[in-house]
Amino acid sequence: MKFQIKKNDIITLTITDVTVEGNGVGKWNGITVFVPKCAIGDKIEAKIIKIKSNYLIGKIQKILCPSKDRQAPDCPVYFKCGGCSFRHINYNSELDIKQKHISDCLKRIGGFKEIEIEKILDSSKILNYRNKTQVPFGKNKDGNIVSGFYRLHSHNIMECTECKLHPEIFDKIIFEIKKWMNKYKVSSYNEKTHKGCVRHVYIRCSGDISQIMVCIVINSKNVPYQTELIDLLTGKFENIKGIVINFNSEDTNVILGKKFSTIWGESYITDSLCGLKFKISPESFYQINHDQTQKLYDLSKKVLKLSGNENVLDLYCGIGTIGLTLSDKIKKLTGVEIINAAISNASENARLNNIKNAKFICADSAGDLRDFLGTSLDVIILDPPRKGCEESVLEDIIKIFPEKILYISCNPATLARDLKVLCSKKYKILTVCPVDLFPRTPHVETVVLLGRKMI
Repeated sequence: MKFQIKKNDIITLTITDVTVEGNGVGKWNGITVFVPKCAIGDKIEAKIIKIKSNYLIGKIQKILCPSKDRQAPDCPVYFKCGGCSFRHINYNSELDIKQKHISDCLKRIGGFKEIEIEKILDSSKILNYRNKTQVPFGKNKDGNIVSGFYRLHSHNIMECTECKLHPEIFDKIIFEIKKWMNKYKVSSYNEKTHKGCVRHVYIRCSGDISQIMVCIVINSKNVPYQTELIDLLTGKFENIKGIVINFNSEDTNVILGKKFSTIWGESYITDSLCGLKFKISPESFYQINHDQTQKLYDLSKKVLKLSGNENVLDLYCGIGTIGLTLSDKIKKLTGVEIINAAISNASENARLNNIKNAKFICADSAGDLRDFLGTSLDVIILDPPRKGCEESVLEDIIKIFPEKILYISCNPATLARDLKVLCSKKYKILTVCPVDLFPRTPHVETVVLLGRKMI
């Protein structure tokens, strides 16, 4: 389609919708136009920056009449950073956008036209809620060490000294690490030359921030001035329980390498969740919003309506959090996870909480579910990564044919795709409930309960 418009032209646009990435949607002469950082109801002048085959991309030139949902961003680097999508609108509007996104995915990708979705569970905290951060290090054009986050759609580091998503103490720790680097001439990593020492600083904390783990990812065989680093961090921050080094010398965008070394303190932190204690190692998956995770697991227990006699298989189980929080309401729990350290944590967490009806297996869900064929399972829990489940996993689940499937997803698109497979065979959707674990960002969690179709 050839548009009668050129790059850099200015158009007037009314925003009628907003995507989950925070891009406003409007129509100009019947053509769809996407403009970042808009709110529904904005009337704007937009400068056209890209012309695609069937749509246009613009940027805000001037806000002629702001939406009632629009607010001043509370972060000075918001318009440059790729981390948040919704700091320019109020939280209720963000929740509406996420709820609509889930509904759209289920209809468009899954083909579920008549599914009722419960109202999204909002977050009690929209500031400083993240219990984990991964901050890249590099140099600016003047050769000074910088840390922050990647600019949107790039690997260029945008300096950020105060992030609104994680606890303030994380920024203070990062500041001290930069001081140590500058004092002892410890270099930062350069992605282009593949030289330099410090690649990322990765920090985790417990829900109450009483325990902090600092993990420094390096492109080196050892840490220069290690004693000085330990003395600095432990002297400044009494909440630090462990300092870990991760070795990553690969030419890759993957943050963590395979080898870890604890240079001070413990190799894990312990958190309390749903009345249980959980040990968490650096490479183990753990939900990043403590308070919302408790809501998520309470909701899971509620929708499952457990009798106490269920035999449960928890796939992608991580350190065992979901299954172990259900353990007092079921007969037997088996957890499956491909990461060895996570399985070690899960087994230790069962012992730590004196849970006797749980066992954990290190295995690949995509290849090892055949061992459960013929097993009598009442419930299968799925909490896969963003890419969702491999089709072989879904096919094996259908063969196992449990009474219920609880699917917890952080990606509505892959969730809808996988539900389409399950519901085209022997299952139907009973409950869909979104939970906002990631305020101000484009991400959202969804809990779906499936039951057997009447055959």
